[in-house]
Amino acid sequence: MDVVSFAAVPAHERLSFWREMSSKMWMPLDAHCEPGLEGAFQAHVALGGLGLVQATLLTAPSLTIRRTPRLIRRCDPETFFVTCTVRGHAIGEQAGRQADLGVGDLMLRDSSHPYLTRFEARGAGDGQVLSLQFPRSLLPLPERGLRALNSVPIRGERGMGALASQFLLQLARHLEEFSPAEAMRVSTLTIDVLTAALAGALDAHSAVPPNSRRRALLAQIHAFIQANLGEADLTPAAIAVAHHISLRYLNKLFRAEGHTVAAWIRERRLERCRRDLAEPHLAGYPINAIAARWGFTSPAHFSQAFRSAYGMSPREFRLQYAR
Repeated sequence: MDVVSFAAVPAHERLSFWREMSSKMWMPLDAHCEPGLEGAFQAHVALGGLGLVQATLLTAPSLTIRRTPRLIRRCDPETFFVTCTVRGHAIGEQAGRQADLGVGDLMLRDSSHPYLTRFEARGAGDGQVLSLQFPRSLLPLPERGLRALNSVPIRGERGMGALASQFLLQLARHLEEFSPAEAMRVSTLTIDVLTAALAGALDAHSAVPPNSRRRALLAQIHAFIQANLGEADLTPAAIAVAHHISLRYLNKLFRAEGHTVAAWIRERRLERCRRDLAEPHLAGYPINAIAARWGFTSPAHFSQAFRSAYGMSPREFRLQYAR
């Protein structure tokens, strides 16, 4: 994971620095901020390679990015890319269409055609967008149909868009945590999730290979669980209902991966508790409160599960980090 901050760049050079960086990292792009704010422009960019998928998490107060015909003639990687708004508000334009995106909404673009992206913060804090760039050949969907989706908003509040949105928002939160081996696995899951969401937008589910549909659904279920670990009523039955599948099929999906649903939830909860117990700034936070924060309603059960997983009690583990 590479992180680029503009803080050390002189204010009057930051937009030029952005343009130069974008040409090296992705493709030639032009960038502007609101008139009069050029000298105050600031940004933070996290770059992650997920196999053949290049992930970029861009944080800035406001920014307009253009890809013009001149820049396309200069260099075209011939890729698709999907943008998901993580914070704030974004607008995308391509092929005469405009997408107005809120948090969790997605849109597809094509590097071979001119486009515009504008995003801004809403309220306190900066705006943030996650962009995923990848070769067109990775999507097992008709290219002509996909181009018809350029800058068509895919809403993150319903259907396959909601499931893809949950996955991508979780990906944005944990982008800097993946090991190289994990990044390769996440790459496959990401393409499967995007394939399912775009096929849903095209009403072309039959074009998605069955294995891709299964992996995409499982990835979306994983993201849903991660986002709701603190809920005490996060049960296999509730998960099945949320994803419009039977409990039997949910269990089958997890068995194929060598897990049970309950065990997978418990492992993720224990990981979150372990992380919090190792945090110095949470040293004064009661252990039982940390357990409850991540969905353990019984302190005795939590202590037993933690010892079974890590070979020591939660208190013993915390003391290791207090020395």
